[in-house]
Amino acid sequence: MANQTRAHEFILLGFPGSQYLQTFLFVLFSMMYILTVMGNMAIIILVRTCCHLQTPMYFFLCNFSFLEIWYTTACIPKTLAVFLGTSRTISFTGCITQMYFILSFGCTECFLLSVMAYDRYLAICYPLHYSSIMNSTLSAWLALCCWVCGFLAICVPAYLITRLSFCGPNVINHFYCDLDSWIVLSCTDTYLLQLVAFITSFIVLLGTCIVTLISYIFIISTIVRIPSAQGRQKAFSTCCAHLAVVIIWYGSTIFLYVKPSVQNTLALNKIVNTLNTIVTPLLNPFIYTLRNKEVKKALEKALTGM
Repeated sequence: MANQTRAHEFILLGFPGSQYLQTFLFVLFSMMYILTVMGNMAIIILVRTCCHLQTPMYFFLCNFSFLEIWYTTACIPKTLAVFLGTSRTISFTGCITQMYFILSFGCTECFLLSVMAYDRYLAICYPLHYSSIMNSTLSAWLALCCWVCGFLAICVPAYLITRLSFCGPNVINHFYCDLDSWIVLSCTDTYLLQLVAFITSFIVLLGTCIVTLISYIFIISTIVRIPSAQGRQKAFSTCCAHLAVVIIWYGSTIFLYVKPSVQNTLALNKIVNTLNTIVTPLLNPFIYTLRNKEVKKALEKALTGM
């Protein structure tokens, strides 16, 4: 116990490899980050400036795009510095702050996806009552609850991390500060932290996933009963886009966090984390716009100035 100290800084290993690989990853991640920010910003501006997009569905989409920008920003700028080799170190406070925001944004995304699925459930299964149920007040409260619950969910694990001691290597085998990194480096008992993290992940991820999947089960069962082929196609077009995001997000996130103990597949975890923090936020604007005729028409109108 005499040798146990509180680490003042950690070293992010990133992706090991030659300088050519680091340069390639820097260029790739930079381009994907710029496209992610520009794509999600375009959705926010488009929704806010087009009157016919002022509906609860696009209000939630705005929140989702805003969230994706900050979720990626919490991770990528530091990762780019690691690839360049200019700043591989990160302070204890900076590391826990980065982890807190990344996990909080991730939890908020889970809640938002379930709320968006519930919104589509009301719109498709109860179209006549949708406008009276999902009004501006309810949509604002639901969005606020998603943000508040997302940030509150990580408070206890973050507090438990501050109570850990570190007496060994301070090298994190990742490109950002992840929860598993703290558990691996700590030389004190992490059972309580792992238990709390598992329970939190189980409730947030599986709970919101179940709500989302149940909503889509009812949505699909309603769509197949629509007599009009054009109506079915329009409903499927919107829901398929949402469902694609849900499958990619929950598939990768459940693999990373819903587990009873820390797994040793660190290289695989880094690849899956890349899917979460880079690929998914980049694909979301294209998935939601290319499959949505209203957004495409609004975008064409904005680009042509008509």
